[in-house]
Amino acid sequence: MLFWTTIKLALRSLIGNKLRSVLTMLGMIIGVAAVIAMLALGNGVQSQITKWVSRMGKNTITVFPHNPRIPPVLNGAAEPLTLGDAHAILSIPGVKYVSPVVADSKPVKWGNYHTYCNIIGCASTYILIHDFKVQSGQMFNYFDIRDMASVAVIGPETATRLFGSQNPLGHTITVGTIRFKVIGVLVPKGRQGWFDPDNQVLLPYTTAMTELMGQHQIALNHIDIEVQHASDLTPVQNQIQTVLRIRHSLIDGDSDDFWIASQLQIIKITNRIGGAFTMLLGSVAGIALLIGGIGIMNIMLVTVTERTREIGIRKAIGARQRDVLRQFLIESVLVSVIGGVIGVGVGVVSAHFVKFRHATGVVEPHMILLALCISAGVGVFFGYYPARRAARLNPIEALRYE
Repeated sequence: MLFWTTIKLALRSLIGNKLRSVLTMLGMIIGVAAVIAMLALGNGVQSQITKWVSRMGKNTITVFPHNPRIPPVLNGAAEPLTLGDAHAILSIPGVKYVSPVVADSKPVKWGNYHTYCNIIGCASTYILIHDFKVQSGQMFNYFDIRDMASVAVIGPETATRLFGSQNPLGHTITVGTIRFKVIGVLVPKGRQGWFDPDNQVLLPYTTAMTELMGQHQIALNHIDIEVQHASDLTPVQNQIQTVLRIRHSLIDGDSDDFWIASQLQIIKITNRIGGAFTMLLGSVAGIALLIGGIGIMNIMLVTVTERTREIGIRKAIGARQRDVLRQFLIESVLVSVIGGVIGVGVGVVSAHFVKFRHATGVVEPHMILLALCISAGVGVFFGYYPARRAARLNPIEALRYE
């Protein structure tokens, strides 16, 4: 039996039972559409996280005072990060900017308006490291830091919550119980996951450490660094590790009591998490494909039973087992592939409407190819048993079947 003749017969059989064929395809349509949409959503989330990380600065390294590989009990006795550590890092070749950072969350008030936001004590280089830009006014400078000036640069969201449409420059806000003069407003960046860079107040770190967080506050929350070139990230990171181990009096065999994270490491970690999230969503959506495949097997078994006499006639006039097997297998694959093609279209359209927080689905060509291959594989896998059962029917018994 010629291959194309077999395809024509299969199509004729599907057209002859339109409702049954459509209902059988429906499982594959839903399954493939779900796989496309979920993979696209996972890909979109991964892309969004990478954008968030990239938007927080280029060629950056962050030093934290605790090593996540050390138990919390031991971390508690670790040497804190200090201003001396930040100054030592600044002298390392390849380092462009350094900013010590102390951070907290506090209420901020102006008149009868108040909000709750992140308070960042930092150097003037903080906005250069994290690619912030000043929308109006100016960033505090070296002299403000040296003189522990009570000045603040606020995010656009903070400005809107406190001042509405008024110009905040020159007004005095209260952070905790301390008053600060607003000298600048940042350009909006947009919320980035759990962190909202538009709702924050930047203060000179000297003022934050002495006036706002108390004289006892000598430890830094982290140290932010920008290196000259992307190629300097790894060498500079190794130099920072060496310098801090010496300053913290760590000997060979001691674990680092700090943690250094470069932008590349963070992107790798987020990509790994995003990939796992994508696989999870794809696996859940794959259940719909499994159900669709079971539906195909069920309908094909019914079809074999209904066409038992036809199979007997074909075998009686010379059809071989492999001809019958191929005929029913092609029917199964056609149902699956046609359903898969429609499902791809539905999935691509759905991907533009599926959202997770601020991430939308991103469809890539390999997803479509993967979905079509899977749909064809489902047709072969779940259609093989009914086709084999049809091929092995005894022609004499099949002709007597009523």
